[in-house]
Amino acid sequence: MKLNKEDILKALENITVPGEGQNMVESGAVKNVITFGDEVIVDITIQNPSLQAKKRTEVDILKTIHEKVYEKAKITVNLKVEAPAQGKDKPNVIKGKPIAGIQNIVAVASGKGGVGKSTVTANLAVTLAKMGFKVGVLDADIYGPSIPIMFDVANEKPLAVNIEGKSKMKPVENYGVKVLSIGFFTQPDQAVVWRGPMAAKALNQMIFDAHWGELDFLLLDLPPGTGDIHLSIMQSLPITGAVVVSTPQNVALADARKGVAMFQQESIDVPVLGIIENMAYFTPAELPDNKYFIFGKGGAKYLSEDLKVPFLGELPLVQSIREAGDVGRPAALQTETPLEEAFEKITQNVVQEVVRRNNNLPPTEAIKITTMAGCAAVKK
Repeated sequence: MKLNKEDILKALENITVPGEGQNMVESGAVKNVITFGDEVIVDITIQNPSLQAKKRTEVDILKTIHEKVYEKAKITVNLKVEAPAQGKDKPNVIKGKPIAGIQNIVAVASGKGGVGKSTVTANLAVTLAKMGFKVGVLDADIYGPSIPIMFDVANEKPLAVNIEGKSKMKPVENYGVKVLSIGFFTQPDQAVVWRGPMAAKALNQMIFDAHWGELDFLLLDLPPGTGDIHLSIMQSLPITGAVVVSTPQNVALADARKGVAMFQQESIDVPVLGIIENMAYFTPAELPDNKYFIFGKGGAKYLSEDLKVPFLGELPLVQSIREAGDVGRPAALQTETPLEEAFEKITQNVVQEVVRRNNNLPPTEAIKITTMAGCAAVKK
């Protein structure tokens, strides 16, 4: 059989490179396709350097061409890893007060509580780890830390390690994700009743007195709302970008709008990577083809369009997501399920926005504002 280039390219449009949002033809990852007879050579360049991403890309190409073009095709894949160019005005290393070895710091925020921000953070983290990235999660929700439960490490304690003559905290690790939380240092029935300065001091210790090692992503699970903890974090760290989580109903969207506005304040100026809509619809197990929009339909998507920020995707209201979080095994770890697919798609969109942000914007500076000035800015 004689293969042709057009059929190969059409087949490759069904493949998305791990960590990238567009299909490999649309994104420009496919550099060349050469066919002669039943043989085909595919030259492809990806940005994800992990062995898992490279292997998966190659396997997907072989499988797709065999299934969609010709099952006996002889395929050669020439794969090259090429990191995005880093100009002097667009370095991937962030200015301000960065943590050595951490490439990107992504804040996950919500305007109000109860929208699933911590659940989204946990599943983003494990999905990034599955993609081959090195990932850490800092549970900055001082007054309601839930990350230790979601990662099944609630009974663990960070150990002390000696790094260049200094004692550092070693984050607890599970599912390939490094975790630190104030929950490791309090009892389950102990309320954290701290004023802002004390909470900020505890956060700074977990940030700068910890040995995170090399990380591609550090996710910050922020408290709900727009308050003192948020300002303290952004004064301490140069945030690469922020993700805002909301449910579709108007009450949540009103607060999500304020959350986006906080990051976009001139005195703060943290790029908003996009909005995630959680609990978008409910599908009962006995009626898998039905969707019930309990909290309204498409509210977060409309908000993202209104605010001109990316819409990163939607997640359904599914009992298994809650159950997975309660037993300490994030739902995204379940393989070959619609939930895994949904979290993977959203995570790919987040990675794509981080890459775009790093290529097109200068590094974020740690903000230099007082608490009162920050509060005034958020209220405007």
